[in-house]
Amino acid sequence: MGFIVDMLSESWLLLQDSAIYILFGLLVSGLLKVFLSPESVARHLGAGRFKSVFKAAFFGIPIPLCSCGVLPAAASLKKQGANNGAVTAFMISTPESGIDSIAVSYALLDPIMTAVRPISAFVTALAAGVADNMIEKPVPGKHAGADLSCPVDGCCDGINCPPEVHRRHHSAGEKIAGGLRYAFGEVWGDLAGWFFVGLLIAGMITVLVPVSIMEAYLGGGVHAMLLMLLVGIPMYIC
Repeated sequence: MGFIVDMLSESWLLLQDSAIYILFGLLVSGLLKVFLSPESVARHLGAGRFKSVFKAAFFGIPIPLCSCGVLPAAASLKKQGANNGAVTAFMISTPESGIDSIAVSYALLDPIMTAVRPISAFVTALAAGVADNMIEKPVPGKHAGADLSCPVDGCCDGINCPPEVHRRHHSAGEKIAGGLRYAFGEVWGDLAGWFFVGLLIAGMITVLVPVSIMEAYLGGGVHAMLLMLLVGIPMYIC
């Protein structure tokens, strides 16, 4: 019983740490939905095994989203027609870098590390995205089926009134309101279950890995780096 209480307590602390970032990510996902043309997203990030991944990895570098906040944004791009490899690349490059983290790296580290971080983020995202698309090749023409209907209130089907024409039919306030409804309804509905499962797993890992192990085995060397990889990958620390 004590273990369950400790696990739930750690999960609650992790939820408090990550909540603001997941909310920011949902906001970004809503803005992507209403201010980015689904046809453009599908054309650039839906076709091709390599170009789409390159664009997604590059697009994600400057966006200041963390590993929680990037999930809703990536889900929004997926719904708008991006292929699996492009979504994978975006999910890796975005939290690894960002305008904010680049600035902090320059302040705390040095110019070399400041340059290495976004470059390594881009390279790893590119490799993962290409590998994903090599395993499951994008279907030619599939991106053409992106949802072109009005994201604000469904007032048009995107065919009789194309998105570039319909874009002028709603004010900025209406678009933002529509984006919020989409983000906290459809996107959050898709992510919530997995998000809370991840929090419980992270809480369990936090309880099961005592501080004494950290102190005993993280003194230095390759074994310390490998252990930090094993411990750090499933945990959330912004």
